[in-house]
Amino acid sequence: MDRKKQAAKDKKLKRKEELARKQSIDDAVKAAAAKAAPIEEFPLFLKYDRNGLNLYMEAGRGDSLSPPVKQYIQTLLKINMEGPYGPEEWPAEEKTKRREMVSSEARYILVKQASSSSSGEASGEAAASNDLLWNGEGDPIVAFVHYRFVVEHEVPALYVYEIQVEKVVQGKGLGKFLMQFLELVARKNAMKAVLLTVQKRNVGAMAFYTGKLKYTIAAISPSRWPNTLVGVDMTYEILCKAFDADAKSILEDGNF
Repeated sequence: MDRKKQAAKDKKLKRKEELARKQSIDDAVKAAAAKAAPIEEFPLFLKYDRNGLNLYMEAGRGDSLSPPVKQYIQTLLKINMEGPYGPEEWPAEEKTKRREMVSSEARYILVKQASSSSSGEASGEAAASNDLLWNGEGDPIVAFVHYRFVVEHEVPALYVYEIQVEKVVQGKGLGKFLMQFLELVARKNAMKAVLLTVQKRNVGAMAFYTGKLKYTIAAISPSRWPNTLVGVDMTYEILCKAFDADAKSILEDGNF
C-alpha cells in the first residue's frame, strides 16, 4: 500500500474513532438524563441528620414541579441571589432562572425538614416552621439543588445550576454535603466533571467552593478567556472539578 492510501486509511480510522468517542459521550449524558431520580441510587445520602438538623432528600424534575414548589424556588432564589447579581442584572436573570427551573432537563434535590420524631420532640436545633419560607402542605423544603447532565467542550459533566439553602439552616454543613452528593451522582453516571457558575460578588460562595471543596476556575470561565479585557468585565466565574486526566486537561488546563 502506497503512502497516500495508507494516509487516507489512517485518516478514515481516526475519524471513525473520533465519532465513536463523541457518540459515547452523548450516550452517557442521555443515559444519565433519562433517569427519573438519579439521587435514589444513593439511599444512605437521602438523609442529613447532624448539627441539629433532621432532613431528607427527594428527587424532582423541572417539568413536574408543583405550584408551591415553584413558588418556593422563586422566593428563595430572590432572597439569596438578588444581592449578588445586583439591581441592574437581577430582573433579567430572574426571568431566565424562571424559564430554566421548569425545563424537562432540570433535575432537583429537594431538601425537606422531617416531621417531629416519634417521641414528639423536635430534632435538636431544627428550624421552627414559622422561621421557614415554605407555604405549602407537608414537610417544609429548606433547600434545593437544580442540576443537569450536559456536554461541555466534549466532556460529559454534571452542571450545578442552583444550590440554594435557607438562612436558618446555613452554617451546618448542608451545602458541603449536597456538593459531595452531587459529585457522587456525577461519578455514578459516568460524568467526568462537575461545573457551576458563581457570581464574583458572592465572595463567601467563591471561598467556599475554591477553599473547602477545592474547585478551580475553569478554563472556560470569562476571566480566563484569551480576550481578558472582555472576560474581566464579566460578573461571574465558572468553577469546575474534573475527575480524570482528560477532563482536567480540557476544563482546567484549557487544552480544547
